[in-house]
Amino acid sequence: MSGKLVIFNHPLMTHKLAIIRNEVTNTKDFRETVSEIANLMAYEATRNLPVKEVEIKTPIAVSKTTMIDGDIVIVPILRAGLGMVEGIQRLIPQAKVGYVGLARNEETLEPELYYAKFPTNISEATVFVVDPMLATGGSCAKAIEILKEKGAKNIIYMGIVGVDEGINKVRGEHPDVDIFLAAKDEKLNEKGYIVPGLGDCGDRLFGTK
Repeated sequence: MSGKLVIFNHPLMTHKLAIIRNEVTNTKDFRETVSEIANLMAYEATRNLPVKEVEIKTPIAVSKTTMIDGDIVIVPILRAGLGMVEGIQRLIPQAKVGYVGLARNEETLEPELYYAKFPTNISEATVFVVDPMLATGGSCAKAIEILKEKGAKNIIYMGIVGVDEGINKVRGEHPDVDIFLAAKDEKLNEKGYIVPGLGDCGDRLFGTK
């Protein structure tokens, strides 16, 4: 089954994107707004989660309805992906969290794993890989590859801004993975930064610029 590509087009999203794109936005406001964007995105990205029928008693009568069926795991790509976790967990507090740390090999320029930790239910769960920037797509594609090796079958990627290079990389290597982006940007510059982008998202999240 081919994964879908969803680019958000909503006044709240573009408003919040303008805040984090602005170079004068401080660390506190940047971090809070990234979390808010992730929260908004999670509402749509979870639309097709599996559900089960349940029967509950309201103060008035017995009612048949549905609730989420199955586990949900959020896997941020360190370190910038951490900025999106809280916003998703506000919507899905029962979600568990795994971690993938990747660093670029300066000789091969390929991402290499330096840390991975996942919940034991990864093979049965719906897994959300989160990373704000989808630039070349190398780290995202590698993280998904690692998750599949661990048995994950239902994987969704959520990012904030991305470009064609990254989108095509992930779709080429993992055509079964849905991609959700708050915005699709123009291009990569000669240094591999997204244009217009957000700058270095990790530095801006954690005040290390």
